[in-house]
This record gives sequence, structure tokens and C-alpha cells, in this order.
Amino acid sequence: MERNTEISRAVAIVGRPNVGKSRLFNRLVGRRISIVHDQPGVTRDLITAEVHEGRYTLMDTGGIGLYKAELTPKVVADAVEEQVGFALAAASLVLLVVDATEGCTPLDLEVATQLRQAGKRVIVAANKADTEDRDGLYGEFFELGFGEPVLVSAEHGRGMPQLIARIQAVLGPAPLPERDDGPRAIRLALAGRPNVGKSSLGNRLLGGSRLIVSEIAGTTRDPVRSRLSRAKADGSKASFVLVDTAGRRTANKRDTLDFFSQTRADEILAETDVVFLVLDSGQGVTRIDKQLAGELALLGCGLVIVVNKWDLAKQAFREENIDGFEDEEEFRSKFRSAVRRELFFLPDPPLLFVSAKTGLRAEDMLDAAEGVFQRAGATIPTGRINRVIQDLMTKRPPRMVSGKRFKCYYVTQVSKRPIRFRLFCNSEERLEDAYQRFLVKGVHEEFDLAGVPVFLDIVGKPKQTGRRGSGTPVGTEGAAFAAASAKPVAKESPKPAPSASKPRIGKVRVSRPSTGPKKKAYTRWDKPRSLKGRAARQARK
Repeated sequence: MERNTEISRAVAIVGRPNVGKSRLFNRLVGRRISIVHDQPGVTRDLITAEVHEGRYTLMDTGGIGLYKAELTPKVVADAVEEQVGFALAAASLVLLVVDATEGCTPLDLEVATQLRQAGKRVIVAANKADTEDRDGLYGEFFELGFGEPVLVSAEHGRGMPQLIARIQAVLGPAPLPERDDGPRAIRLALAGRPNVGKSSLGNRLLGGSRLIVSEIAGTTRDPVRSRLSRAKADGSKASFVLVDTAGRRTANKRDTLDFFSQTRADEILAETDVVFLVLDSGQGVTRIDKQLAGELALLGCGLVIVVNKWDLAKQAFREENIDGFEDEEEFRSKFRSAVRRELFFLPDPPLLFVSAKTGLRAEDMLDAAEGVFQRAGATIPTGRINRVIQDLMTKRPPRMVSGKRFKCYYVTQVSKRPIRFRLFCNSEERLEDAYQRFLVKGVHEEFDLAGVPVFLDIVGKPKQTGRRGSGTPVGTEGAAFAAASAKPVAKESPKPAPSASKPRIGKVRVSRPSTGPKKKAYTRWDKPRSLKGRAARQARK
């Protein structure tokens, strides 16, 4: 496996905490990617995005000096500094962001010293200059030694054209876009509860320390995107884009920062091809795991269940700390059955037992994801899917609903990734949820769609309005149908004139010939219904 570390035309945004680096990053990219919050030290991992205007890669980094300001634990602050060092090594241009309202601080001078030692070209951006009243400390930033600073306001857009022009002047003209005729990269994502080892698995797949890893739950906040490729047995290469998302928390334990992290993670997962649902082997399937799995199933992305920290289970068997199981294979089989039972609503995804620490079966994750991606792009013949649905309904007919049974007329595939079928039936109200799950499960088993969600769009027969044969049909088909099936209507005979010998009082009652035995006429109160009704009538009389 090889890792993409060569970044051409890269621009890194650096500076001390809480000077508006992430807001400036979002302004230059043109969309919200990095989380913006008033709390210092929000950004920790290295966030990258492609800027179309100028065709360069922009990198957002964490604040330098987090531990000195006592804003972040030392282990996380050291990891942030390491990410900043990686960005400086890969960047050809650095944007040093300072606060125009506070002037040049000692920490700004320390950051400037590090940049001079790195030998990078630097542009100073004095942020938070929302109005001209905040330009009073502009002259202090010449002390940094990087020339004339640019006064900008990332929140309101002031000075952004001047900053963009400076960046493009340093980088030079934008290169022509490269033509890529090969298959697109498969989009992968790591999802799960906090501290289950998502970032560790990402580093294992990437082959480096691209993601910040610590024992502190909630270390990852922004979605971190990375590219990797893998050589196949036939000599070709498979490209992937891996995104590490923030850990899922319960609603009662979220603050405003967790809310924004969750929102960014949901946006990424909605655009992902295959998601790795990471579980902790020491805790099994929890309530949060079930909730997250249900949301992923509704999104329509492919699924692979990854049970991490399996090295701890192997170590426990070696030390004989687990009772009730003969060996590791039996424990693994029981664990797999328990996961399938708890996550029964998922489309039977592949289940892997891995260890990010030792690398146990970590390479199988990409194989499983590629298999799910290929199955999600399958095209199922219409005749075959119709035969499968009819066989399933013959094997287990649907039960009667309101005296009628559900009938399927025709099924056809309308989309893939996710796979979606349109099912034409007599009435969608008669298809129960349990029977719909039975049909979907049968389709999964018949066409080997493990890990691929399948959706059924139920289209019922259009309901007829009014009485049969009455009203004006809409459309030419309705007119032709009504003309062909309409019965001939007999002409009405003229009413006989009233007799001259009898005076005419009110309407004339015309007697009609009887066509059958005369029925007994009942009034509202005389018609026998029940003993209770008779007693009521007797009381009224």
C-alpha cells in the first residue's frame, strides 16, 4: 500500500489558537468544512480541501501553543503540533493568521520564528478586521518580518479579494486540470462511538500517523479526509478516499461543539459509498451502536462491521481470563452470532475481527469494502427479480388485510448505489412492514447482496373516484376505456298526462310494472333489528 504525501500547490493556514483560522479556511474554500466555534483549540486534526479558484490544496491546522495556554491536554497538544509540522513540510505557501484586534503577541512572534526556520514563503493575514475602526494595530504586524500584512475579515469577507490575489501571485498560474479516465475513488468512512479505535484503524490503513490518536474520548472533531491506493493481484490499483468522523454520543451528553461535529459527520456519511461501523470487542453492541447502525441503514450506504481491539480477546484467552468458552474460535462464533442478533435490521454486512494496534486483518477491511461497493453497483434483470418476488410470495403468502390480500404485479430496478426497486401492486396499504422485510431479506439472499441496502418503492393501483361509469374520464385512455365499456342507455318514455276527470294535486305518481316479488316496506322504527330495539320502540309508543 502506498500513501499520498506529495501535495503540489499546497497552502497551509497556521497561527495561535482562536484567531479565526477555520473561518478563513471555510471562506477560501467556499463552503463549510471546518468546525467554527468560539472555544479555542477546536481544530485538532489536519483538514484539507481543494480550492477551485487557483487550483491549489488548502490545509487547516490546529492552533500552535495549545498546551502553553492550558487549553488542551498535553498528549493532544503534542499531536496537534505534529500535524502542524506535517502541514509546514508539505506546503509551498503559509498563511500566518493573526488577530487584528489584539495586535502582535509574543506567541505570534514565536510562530513567526518557527516559520522562518522552516524556510517557507509566508503571507500575514490580519483577521477580524471587520471595520476600519479595527485597523489601528495594523503597523505592529510588520515586526513579524514577512512584509506587508493583509487586513481581512473571514466572517464578513472584507479584504478577501486582495488575499486571494496575493495567494495566486505567489503560486503562479493555475495548471490545466488533469484528465482521469479511470474509475473514481471509493469513498470510505469510519463511524462509531468515541474511543473505539477509529483513528487508530485509519492510521493503520494509511500507513502513518495522519490522524491524532489518544485515550481521551472525543479527540477527533472534524471529519479528516485522506487518500490511499492499493495494488491488486492483477497489477491494477484501487483508489480510496478515507474519512475519519467524530465519535457518536448520546443526545444528553452533547454540547454545542459535539452538535457541530455530529452535523459534519452526518454530511460526510450521506456521501459515502461504504461505511466501517467500528465496535469495541470488550463492550459489544451498545445502544448507541444500534442507533448509529439504524441511521446508516436509512442512508443507503454500504456497510462493513469491524470489531476492533480483538488482540485483547486473544490475550485474555492466553491468560485464561474468559470462562464459558473452550477456545477463541468458539468465542468468536458466539460473538458473531450476538452481533447479528442485535443488528438484525442491517443487510447482513461482512463482519471482521481486527486489531488496529497489531494490524490483525486490517488489510481485509479494504477487500471487504471493495466487494460491497461492487455488489452495490449490480444491475439485476427484470425477469429474474420478478420470478424471485413471485416465488417468495408463493412460499409465504401475505395475510389478509381488510378482507383483501396484497398482490404484486410487476417489479423493476430503478437505481443502484443504493439498489432500489419499484414494485407495482394493488394497494400499498396492504403491504405490512414485516412482510416487506421478508421480501428484502429474500432478495439479499438470492442475489448475494451482503452489506448492500435494498429499498422498495411501493406503487399502488390508482384509486377510482365516484361510481363506475359516471363522471368524465381524464385523458384519451380513459375516454377510450369508458366508450368501450359503457352500456347503452334506454331512452326515457314521456310521462303520461294526468287524467282530466281527477284534479292534479302535486306531482303525478307513475306506476311501474313490478319485476319480482313485492318486498315488505319498513319504516325507520318498524324494521326489526334486535330485542333491545323492539323494547325501545314499545317505550316510545
